[in-house]
Amino acid sequence: MKEIDLITMDLRQFLMCLFLCTVFALSKPTEKKDRVHHEPQLSDKVHNDAQSFDYDHDAFLGAEEAKTFDQLTPEESKERLGKIVSKIDGDKDGFVTVDELKDWIKFAQKRWIYEDVERQWKGHDLNEDGLVSWEEYKNATYGYVLDDPDPDDGFNYKQMMVRDERRFKMADKDGDLIATKEEFTAFLHPEEYDYMKDIVVQETMEDIDKNADGFIDLEEYIGDMYSHDGNADEPEWVKTEREQFVEFRDKNRDGKMDKEETKDWILPSDYDHAEAEARHLVYESDQNKDGKLTKEEIVDKYDLFVGSQATDFGEALVRHDEF
Repeated sequence: MKEIDLITMDLRQFLMCLFLCTVFALSKPTEKKDRVHHEPQLSDKVHNDAQSFDYDHDAFLGAEEAKTFDQLTPEESKERLGKIVSKIDGDKDGFVTVDELKDWIKFAQKRWIYEDVERQWKGHDLNEDGLVSWEEYKNATYGYVLDDPDPDDGFNYKQMMVRDERRFKMADKDGDLIATKEEFTAFLHPEEYDYMKDIVVQETMEDIDKNADGFIDLEEYIGDMYSHDGNADEPEWVKTEREQFVEFRDKNRDGKMDKEETKDWILPSDYDHAEAEARHLVYESDQNKDGKLTKEEIVDKYDLFVGSQATDFGEALVRHDEF
């Protein structure tokens, strides 16, 4: 019985933390809460191939994976790169296109998402059939806390469960209330999927729209990202956000943001860094200029795509000479 109580307490603490972080978290008075979903930069390094290919390595592999290649010999790097190329060639026609390379770069950059899904998958696929049903997710996440009609922390877990169920149904494309791993990924990380963007907007509006009129007015917009907390004077960034709301967010000048205006705000159409990098890699490696790459063309230019002891040592020499 004590063990069940401990599990119940741990689940409540987890859910309460998740709830506070994603729904009702308030900013400190001088801090800005950002709800905008931007595509992350591919690397924090300068993109200057005349000095090094570090940016390209980070973009192609992800920063953490790129470091592992710096410990390999050139031969080992080429061998591992060849195996990666086989994965990138989705249609197995022997060529890597710009689109295939772009998809790979996006995968490499968001590897942490798939690792997160793998961790959560193990805890929710209770019958180990390679699928996660809504019942499995509900029982694993809310099973114990829903048995208690009067939880000590006062949170409305049933309301949270209804919200999760709505998102689960949106992610579940065939409507059978059973999620494949891809659908489960869309459920956990909806901002990464075009068909889930409406639910991201809906949840955001519900969080901010305190008077429940279906719109976000100026005070709700500011109140979501800034708490006065007894301070009369607003920081400059808050004044700037007020101007942003009036000049750019509220496009039709009716004093509030509707669904489309909210979508434009939190899900902007960013510059596609992955596509730009994919085109750059193809341009630099495409020896016969047919607009696509063979495995041989990529491996021949291996130092553009991945590092090795040789390139790492070479860059160390350059840095030493500069010093």
